[in-house]
Amino acid sequence: MNIPNILSISRILAVPVFIVLMFEPTPVRALWAGIVFALASITDWLDGYLARKWGQVTRIGKLLDPVADKILIASALIMLVEIDPSRVPSWIAIVIIGREIAVTGLRAMAAADGVVIPAESLGKFKVGAQVTAVLSFILSYPIGMEWPVDLGKGALWIAMTLSLYSGGQYFLNYWKKLE
Repeated sequence: MNIPNILSISRILAVPVFIVLMFEPTPVRALWAGIVFALASITDWLDGYLARKWGQVTRIGKLLDPVADKILIASALIMLVEIDPSRVPSWIAIVIIGREIAVTGLRAMAAADGVVIPAESLGKFKVGAQVTAVLSFILSYPIGMEWPVDLGKGALWIAMTLSLYSGGQYFLNYWKKLE
């Protein structure tokens, strides 16, 4: 077990802490939830960076990293829908989470066929928009102002759009590799 893999596991372990803090988010609990989410999101970048820099890219890491990302984002979106569906409509959360499940399934199917579908660089922007949206919504509770909500709504729409576009790209790339 190397440090990048431990960081991925820590992201998974941060999810229950985040969920407990987001139950009935008071300003203080929401602030702590935002801190936990932000730190977990930083590990997403850090684990990959360290794995490449230190030559510690492993098979388990290739599995843990995207699974940890999906668990973190899906949990945050579901909690935000439950807290206030007018801020985060359930259908947008379903589109984003559904894309993640579909692409994961596609990549597994492709791998079984011996086809490698590398991560798209557009995915970094998608994740950035997702993190921005979630943090904006969470931090609006302790701040008590509307601008984080407006930023969150804009980032959420960008995340959904990028999710659909990049998901489509994954499927197109897979079909092209089959030809």
